[in-house]
Amino acid sequence: MNAVLGDLPTWNLADLYSSPAGPDLQADLKLAAEEADAFAKAYEGRIAALDGATLGAAIAQYEALQDRMGRIGSYASLYYAQDQADPERGRFAQDVSERLTDIGTRLVFFRLEINKLDDADLAEKQKAPALAKYGPWLRDLRVFRPHQLSDEMEKALHEKHVVGRAAWSRLFDETIARLRYPFRGEMLGEPQILDKLLDKDPQVRREAAKSFGKVQGDNIAIFSLVTNTLAKDKEIEDRWRRYPRPQSAMNLTNVVEDEVVDALASAVKAAYPRLAHRYYRLKARWFGVDKMPYWDRNAPLPEHDDRTIPWNEAEKIVLDAYNAFSPELASVGRRFFGTGWIDAPARPGKSPGAFAHPTVPSAHPYLLLNYQGKVRDVMTLAHELGHGVHQVLSARQGALMADTPLTLAETASVFGEMLTFQSLLKTAPDKNARKAMLAGKVEDMLNTVVRQIAFYDFESRLHLERRKGELTPDAIGELWLAVQRESLGPAFTFDDEYKYYWSYIGHFIHSPFYVYAYAFGDCLVNSLYAAYQSGQAGFEGKYLDMLKAGGVKRHKELLAPFGLDATDPAFWGKGLGVISGFVDELEKL
Repeated sequence: MNAVLGDLPTWNLADLYSSPAGPDLQADLKLAAEEADAFAKAYEGRIAALDGATLGAAIAQYEALQDRMGRIGSYASLYYAQDQADPERGRFAQDVSERLTDIGTRLVFFRLEINKLDDADLAEKQKAPALAKYGPWLRDLRVFRPHQLSDEMEKALHEKHVVGRAAWSRLFDETIARLRYPFRGEMLGEPQILDKLLDKDPQVRREAAKSFGKVQGDNIAIFSLVTNTLAKDKEIEDRWRRYPRPQSAMNLTNVVEDEVVDALASAVKAAYPRLAHRYYRLKARWFGVDKMPYWDRNAPLPEHDDRTIPWNEAEKIVLDAYNAFSPELASVGRRFFGTGWIDAPARPGKSPGAFAHPTVPSAHPYLLLNYQGKVRDVMTLAHELGHGVHQVLSARQGALMADTPLTLAETASVFGEMLTFQSLLKTAPDKNARKAMLAGKVEDMLNTVVRQIAFYDFESRLHLERRKGELTPDAIGELWLAVQRESLGPAFTFDDEYKYYWSYIGHFIHSPFYVYAYAFGDCLVNSLYAAYQSGQAGFEGKYLDMLKAGGVKRHKELLAPFGLDATDPAFWGKGLGVISGFVDELEKL
């Protein structure tokens, strides 16, 4: 029990398995290996000869296997996330990963052989209802046909992943988890030191920023080596698979066209001056200066509500906001509380930041937070709960089609944040409180849209430069500073240690070019929310149907009921206009 925050929940992973050494886990690992062997013996080399009904039955078996393996992998991943500095947890997660990779190698043939079927043959087979059910999965699988390698090469890449990309990612995670940042006689973990950048005291913010930058700088050789190695690894694989550019693989995974992402990035970059530059000039004026140090970017305004919000109050704020929009949405959200589905306390070694892990449809999602009682932490709870609710609702699509492309995966989370923000805004007691809340929301939106597109721009430049040769830490730092100056504008000064701030961002390591999905989601939700506010008929039902669809429909089909189209160049302008409108209101206030 935390005296200020109250009783913070932790995970109950027994919903998945009893313990790392539990007989249930060992039995499932053994069963998965046996089932994979039996599946390969039954079907390898024979897919082309199967009729539609038999291929549909084979996919159903494959789906059940994916659910079992996903449950095992989820348990290992979540157990490790609780304390990434614990070598025993790291060893356990690696062992499980290696065993699942070995099992998965027996199944690689299945996707490859399906992709070798010709279009007319597959269309004929899909007349069988058992196979037609998996139409969306087959559609998304077959977009990778032009990039598929030989069977032997695909198996080799699959098997080597665990000692390749996955091992470098683990090195990054464990390095970050073990780092400690000196601050006024204490040694803090990453979430705790970054939380100090939100403190009302400018001296606290300065000391925390300097400490964070120094420790990242002291370890920059490791982070640069990891980044260089993974960028080169990606370039080699992209070349073999004939992807036209570094972003293409992620865009295909997200089921979104390169041109749509280009339009989003161009629209946001063109809006830097009227969004970020304009807002931060305004903020500098509020602080009585021409230029702010970089550590004041997220500094609270003097009017900001800096009280600590206990966990039970945060729960009520978020669920009440969800309920006002949709009792069904809130009902799903309530299932996360008091059930061991959320791990909230900030602890040494715990995975930093926040996430919602969908696990598998036969289980339930788990949310990880580092809750410290700030208004932003309440917004993070609203965000991750949105993911969790989305994952519960889409689970009905099964293990192969429940996952939503990243471009739409941020929809429910950002919409949940917007519901919570609008609910809090209505309770603002006066003009000053409203100004502080609006400013906080604008900053969150700038962090989600401008900052994430700047991250995307940084990654794009870094991967292109890496093709010319290895980048020194200073060269990476210069790329980072150039992008930050362009995106944040002339209202900031950047001290030397800021050039190391790229090095803690896990998305660059774990999911290259993931970050634009946040901007995509925010702009999309702004347009969606405008449709909701306009009183569009049947909005709640359409919204819930969209979440329940999981990965079955693509963005064009999902947005059509709302009269929205992300391929329309004007679409992004609408979303960015909402942020600009908030800045307009702040200028008037």
